[in-house]
Amino acid sequence: MLEYPKKAKVFLVEVRAEFKKVTWPPRKEVYGTTVVVIITVFFFGFYLYGMDVAMSYLAAALTRLVGT
Repeated sequence: MLEYPKKAKVFLVEVRAEFKKVTWPPRKEVYGTTVVVIITVFFFGFYLYGMDVAMSYLAAALTRLVGT
């Protein structure tokens, strides 16, 4: 139990050292990729919504046609 604070401190020191090794992308690149991801999510969301509506309409039409 008494070792926990020491291990936690060592862990945090190691984490900080690893973070210094990371090559972070520029802010402009992060912004650009974030915008692309958001646009893509909305596009596929609307696409899947449209497909759902179309399939629901098709299923209802087939049900009326068959009469069941």
